[in-house]
Amino acid sequence: MTFEATLRRLGLRGTHLHLASMGAVGLCIGLWIRAKTVDQDERGNAERRALFVGLWPPTLWLIGDSLRKPD
Repeated sequence: MTFEATLRRLGLRGTHLHLASMGAVGLCIGLWIRAKTVDQDERGNAERRALFVGLWPPTLWLIGDSLRKPD
């Protein structure tokens, strides 16, 4: 069974992953703004967390695209 078939069997659709991708963009922006409010000692870690979350949207979007394609 393929990865896509497993996700479909679990009830995930392309739209779900596209929405998760957009949510991850919002989360990344929120974490980046929050990083500007913490003190200098914690700022580097907070910025790295925002950048890490910023890597999620393209992955989620492309998985969503693969689920939208017909078999």
